[in-house]
Amino acid sequence: MPQNPSVDGLPVVVIGAGPVGLAAAAHLLERGLDPLVLEAGEAVGAAIRDWAHIRLFSPWAYDVDAAARRLLEPTGWQVPAGTRLPTGGDLVADYLEPLAATPQLQGRIVTEARVVAVSRAGLDKTHAAGREQLPFLVRTVVDGQVVDHYARAVLDASGTWAQRNPLGVAGLPAPGEAEAAPFLLGPLPDVLGTDRHRAAGKHVLVVGAGHSATNTLVNLVQLAETEPDTRITWAVRGASVARTYGGGDADGLPARGQLGSSLREAVGAGKVELLTSTTITGFKTAGDRVTLVLDTPTGRRELTVDAVAGATGFRPDLAVLREVRLDLDPGVEAPRALAPLIDPEFHSCGTVPAHGAETLAHPEPGFFIVGMKSYGRAPTFLLATGYEQVRSIAAHRAGDEQAARALELNLPETGVCSTSLPLDDADGNAVVDPTGGGCCGPAAPRPVTIGFPTGFRHGRAGE
Repeated sequence: MPQNPSVDGLPVVVIGAGPVGLAAAAHLLERGLDPLVLEAGEAVGAAIRDWAHIRLFSPWAYDVDAAARRLLEPTGWQVPAGTRLPTGGDLVADYLEPLAATPQLQGRIVTEARVVAVSRAGLDKTHAAGREQLPFLVRTVVDGQVVDHYARAVLDASGTWAQRNPLGVAGLPAPGEAEAAPFLLGPLPDVLGTDRHRAAGKHVLVVGAGHSATNTLVNLVQLAETEPDTRITWAVRGASVARTYGGGDADGLPARGQLGSSLREAVGAGKVELLTSTTITGFKTAGDRVTLVLDTPTGRRELTVDAVAGATGFRPDLAVLREVRLDLDPGVEAPRALAPLIDPEFHSCGTVPAHGAETLAHPEPGFFIVGMKSYGRAPTFLLATGYEQVRSIAAHRAGDEQAARALELNLPETGVCSTSLPLDDADGNAVVDPTGGGCCGPAAPRPVTIGFPTGFRHGRAGE
C-alpha cells in the first residue's frame, strides 16, 4: 500500500464465511460494493460443521437470506421445503456450499485465512484525526505467513464458537481446567456418531442449562438405550431447571418443546442424575478419568467421570479488535445500543427487535460487528436477525439511509434456536402443535413483523 492509501476501489472485508458472513457478501454485491470474505476454516460454514449432527428449531423458511436466495436461484438452486427442519450439515451442504459456489461469490472467499488483528493503515487507535479517510488494515495468517488486506469497511461476522465460556465460576476457568482438556467433549459432542467411543459405556457429566446441554443429554439418553453401562450426570448452577424444560407441548416451536419434555421425562425416570445449585471449583486428573471438585447445597464433594460436556455458553474474541475504537456494553460485551435489547436476563430470542446499522455502529466509522458475535455473551441468536443486520449495513454503506433504517424482521413469536430431535412427518415436514399457548408464547409459530426499536427500555416489561 502507498504511504497515504485511498479507500477508493477497496473491498469491504467480511470476517467469517458462515450464514451471516455470506449473506453480508450477497447484500454488498447487490449494492454495488465489492466484498472480500476471510474465513479461518478450511471451508465455508466451518463452525457449523462442528455441530452438523444438530437439527435446528427453525425451518428452512427462516434460514435462507433473501439476497443469498437471489444469487442462488439463477443457478437452478431451489430452496428446500420451507417447513423442514435442517441439520447443521444440511445448512452447509444445501445452502452455504452452493452459495459460495455462485459465480458472483466464488472468487471473493479466502479460506484458511485467520484474522489476527484489525486496525487502520498507518494509525493505532490512540490517533483520532483523519481515521475515516484511511483504509482498514486486516491482518491475517495464511500457512504461517502474515498477509495484510486493506478495506473501505469491515464487518466482523466471525461468531463466538471458538471462544467458549469456562466451566469454573466467576467467569474464570476452575483450577486444573486447562489440564483436564483431554476429558472435555465440547458443547455439542456427537455422542451418537463421531464421539460415540468417548461416551458409550462411560460416565459423562453435562454442564449447563441451555439448549446445547439439553441436546447432548437427550442424545446420551438415546445412547444409553443401546449402551446400558452409560451413566449420565447433569450439573447446573441454578436451583431450578424449569426454564430448561420449557413449555413442552405448549411451546410455539414444537421441536424445542419436545426437546425439553424428553429431558424432563429422562430425569424423572432416573436416566439422568440431576445436580442443581452446583458449581465446579476444581479439576483433578489421574489416569484415564477426571475428578471434579463441586460445591453443592450439601457441601463440597468430588465426582469422578470419564468425560465432561461443557455447554456453558460463549463469548466474543475481542483481542483481534484491540486497535479498533469500539463502544461495547461492559457486561454483555455487545454494541452499547444493542445490549439492552438482548440482555438474557430480560429477553429471549423471540423478543429482540429488528436492528441494523444505526444500532450496531461504533466510534470507528465503517466498522460493524454482526451475527452471533454482535450479541457478545448473550445466547440464542437468530439467523434471521443477522440477515436483517447485514441488509441494513449494506444499504448504509451504499448511502441508502432510508433503506438502512427501514427494518423488518419476520420470525416465530417464540424465537428460533436449535434441537437435535427429528420432528418431521412422513413427508419430511416439521410438525406444528396447534394447541394453546404456554410460558413461551402462542403455540403455533406465526410470522411477526418487528419494527425498529423506539422507546424500548431496559427492564422486565410486564412483570
